[in-house]
Amino acid sequence: MALVHLDAGVIIGFLDANDGHHAAARSMLADAIHDGDRLAMAVSAFAECLVGPARRGDVEVRRVQELFERLPISVIVLDDDTAITASKLRAAHRALRLPDALVIATAIEAGADELVTTDRKWPTARAMKIKTKLTHL
Repeated sequence: MALVHLDAGVIIGFLDANDGHHAAARSMLADAIHDGDRLAMAVSAFAECLVGPARRGDVEVRRVQELFERLPISVIVLDDDTAITASKLRAAHRALRLPDALVIATAIEAGADELVTTDRKWPTARAMKIKTKLTHL
């Protein structure tokens, strides 16, 4: 049973059948649930998942919240240690945006076994010198 952190793109892709990552996100989530993995997401990524639904109204926001409860996906809040780790990642990798650094730092600080993203622009786990496995959908 692994701790798998998700980037927002995974859930965004899962929710939108027309998204290019839909099938991969659906398969990844089904496999994680089947394997008994624990799922988690940084609060900043959770907020990103809610932007599109918020444009459509409270009913859609609640639908995403219910998905997080059903799967379940734990939402991890930002703390001082995570902020420090994110700042170090951002300082070391100029192309890494702060929102992405916060997601990666949250996974690191939580001791995630794997971090799943749809963002191919991130540096590799090896380049970032992190032990968390980085998986691209």
